[in-house]
Amino acid sequence: MSIFEKLAEKNHEQIVFCNDPDSGLKAIIAIHDTTIGPALGGCRMWNYKSEADALRDVLRLSRGMSYKASVAGLNLGGGKSVIIGNAKTEKSELLFRSFGRFVEGLGGRYITAEDVGTSVKDMEWVRMETPFVTGISRALGGSGDPSPVTAFGTFMGMKAAVQHKLGLDSLSGLKVSVQGVGHVGYYLCKHLYEEGAEVYATDIDLEALQKVEKEFGVKSVPIDEIYGLDVDIYAPCALGATVNDDTIPQLKAAIIAGAANNQLESESKHGVALTKAGILYAPDYAINAGGLINVANEMDRYNRDRAFSQAEGIYDTLMTIFKLSDDENVPTNVAADRVAMNRIDSMGKLKSIHLPRTNLMSKRDA
Repeated sequence: MSIFEKLAEKNHEQIVFCNDPDSGLKAIIAIHDTTIGPALGGCRMWNYKSEADALRDVLRLSRGMSYKASVAGLNLGGGKSVIIGNAKTEKSELLFRSFGRFVEGLGGRYITAEDVGTSVKDMEWVRMETPFVTGISRALGGSGDPSPVTAFGTFMGMKAAVQHKLGLDSLSGLKVSVQGVGHVGYYLCKHLYEEGAEVYATDIDLEALQKVEKEFGVKSVPIDEIYGLDVDIYAPCALGATVNDDTIPQLKAAIIAGAANNQLESESKHGVALTKAGILYAPDYAINAGGLINVANEMDRYNRDRAFSQAEGIYDTLMTIFKLSDDENVPTNVAADRVAMNRIDSMGKLKSIHLPRTNLMSKRDA
């Protein structure tokens, strides 16, 4: 498939390939849709096996950002960027400032932020070359780490799923398995602990796992056993595609509700499979929108209380998606796409309205 065919497949607007031999930068910026507003999405640094894998990832992620911004009610479009490289050994000021110059060259069509493999410090280097960056430190007027807001929004979405599927207003006494206890997973475990849930968790980072064991009484399990646990909720909070042909038959959970991106390996196939299995899926880009909500707030005098208040609205967003899914007898991921596209289409029609200009004479001309 050619590059232009890839653009057309999911209605992407633009792909930018960034190459700078001096800094070692090899990056791809994908802008999916700017109907509602400028494309906002994080910069991921990952040691991809191939350039084709990097392109596939950035295209999928950028489309998800369009839908995430739309269902969250933000006046933003969707974009994403990936830097090909080892985040532990290849980072430098020069690399990120070089990336910042490419972002600046887009003139505000794309606004970047931190993501997997990048940090607040990295975004501060980017900011030296462009104002089109969010997720910077609070000391510089930004919001700092978005993880607490992402986790809170995920927790509220989880409560919506529990209400819809189980008819319960609380997670107290429910069993939840959390896959990945990094920044977001850590705070999600905290909310679940405070709510009175029984939490099981796994992570390749043993230190992170020991931390949630000690602080929140989490019970750790081996990585391969997380799918088959007899729990009420499975919460994927690591990398994507963990809901697939191999894992779905293992799942005993009634609900999937977690913070990871791209949880379904195949959107068309596995959304249907979950419906047939009677498992309620909280679409990833709807439930994990708290991080986007948080960094979006930086664009208008960041207020942390406002960010948490908006993230609380993820509960209502998911209830709308679940109702549409039931009413139209479609998988929840399809219902979420329809909610997102309906708003994008509506805003597109709004922008087509051209108001007549009124010629008013100034007092001096009168």
